[in-house]
Amino acid sequence: MLTLDHSPVHSDPKVLGGTLVFRGTRVMAQTLLDYLDAGDKLEDFLEDFPTVKRDDATLFLQLAREESHSG
Repeated sequence: MLTLDHSPVHSDPKVLGGTLVFRGTRVMAQTLLDYLDAGDKLEDFLEDFPTVKRDDATLFLQLAREESHSG
């Protein structure tokens, strides 16, 4: 089970006004979705945002996919 302590993303009012970002970065999670929607690959995103770990990005995508299928 995934807990908030182990989530690849988090929200903090002190970081970008509470926008959902990858843990330990100021990179908005939505940015990854925007890249993919524009036809870019995960590798493009990771190259442009090297502070985001591949494992965190793939876990976020898995969670987002699960959320979209459950709602």
